[in-house]
Amino acid sequence: MSESSAEALVDAVASAAAASAAGAAGNWRRTTGIAGAAIGVLAAGAAAGVAVERMTVGRGMRRRARLVLDSAGPYGTLRGTPGKAYADDGTELYYEVDDVEPDPGPNVSPRRRRLFGRKAPAPVTVVFCHGYCLSQDSFHFQRAALRGVVRTVYWDQRSHGRSARGVAQTQDGVPLTIDQLGRDLKAVLDAAVPDGPIVLVGHSMGGMTIMALAAHFPELIRDRVVATAFIGTSSGRLGEVNFGLPVAGVNAVRRILPGVLRALGQQAELVEKGRRATADLFAGVIKRYSFASRDVDPAVERFAERMIESTPIDVVAEFYPAFTEHDKTEALLCFRDFPVLVLAGVQDLVTPSEHSEAIADLLPDAELVLVPDAGHLVMLEHPEVVTDRLADLLTRAGAVPAGATVSGYGTASSTSSTARPR
Repeated sequence: MSESSAEALVDAVASAAAASAAGAAGNWRRTTGIAGAAIGVLAAGAAAGVAVERMTVGRGMRRRARLVLDSAGPYGTLRGTPGKAYADDGTELYYEVDDVEPDPGPNVSPRRRRLFGRKAPAPVTVVFCHGYCLSQDSFHFQRAALRGVVRTVYWDQRSHGRSARGVAQTQDGVPLTIDQLGRDLKAVLDAAVPDGPIVLVGHSMGGMTIMALAAHFPELIRDRVVATAFIGTSSGRLGEVNFGLPVAGVNAVRRILPGVLRALGQQAELVEKGRRATADLFAGVIKRYSFASRDVDPAVERFAERMIESTPIDVVAEFYPAFTEHDKTEALLCFRDFPVLVLAGVQDLVTPSEHSEAIADLLPDAELVLVPDAGHLVMLEHPEVVTDRLADLLTRAGAVPAGATVSGYGTASSTSSTARPR
């Protein structure tokens, strides 16, 4: 895509946002269609591929395919014991707990044996923190692998999944910050894991949430956290990410995107209709910025689409500015004294792998794993790699017996990932 066409797309998006903000009710179908596509401005490079698909596959067929995948796809169906925590502003935060199965004695399940050998894990709780526009279900494969083997907690960030909309944002107009998310995580830990050792796992925004927790509660990290995994995340400088766009295009995006999102957020009902009308475009957008492999299961692709589509446009707009303000480099020092896994997809366009390398450089004993054929949703795209490395992290933290057969799980040994323990 040329720089001039990128600028033209940005101009069209800005015009659509302005029209929506003005309430162009007379031609709402056209207006909302364009405005709905505006949230995909960062995926300008995906538009050509979507256009080709439209010429070769009928809209009705694509719609039927989505319905089939929605009805047949097993992803995101795992549920645990529900619980609620309350943030410092009163926001209700939803979480689920998967407890350890009773000691099976000699009848160890093949899944547990592949992950940790025959001995039972130590009493540790692994807490998973999901990313922007996702939910706790984004860890579906890791949850399936660890289910019943080790105690786990999965929670939905405020305004995502089953958690309530942020009270401070909706009632008081307080801007959302990553610091607030760190305090939210503390509330979840207080409710779901009041005592005992903790392993923290965060993907993208979830990793930033963990860093914010460390910035505000360093004593909790020191006293209770025994290991941490940062997956496809960043400690700062996200305002410099180019999202795979040409220079002129990314400069234009940075200039107008915050205003576009604010305008769209103010016309949420109108824009949601547009998002539905432009579902085909969004499918290409989501695929480009989520995955890098050519052979991703279509049901997994559709699963990712559903999670992202379910995030209201006003929530997208509400959270976006927080990322440019995020800088938790100093907080990383809290993680120096215990095992850390830093994992990223080399072809991640959202939080580039260079950001993970920067985290690992500040944590000399961390294990850095770079997966060449992976994008931002690496835990869905290459679940076996992520699960294997998490199992190994638990072993290194002493949460499970040493010598477990971690490498025998999945196909990580045949995947061209690069590990750099230091």
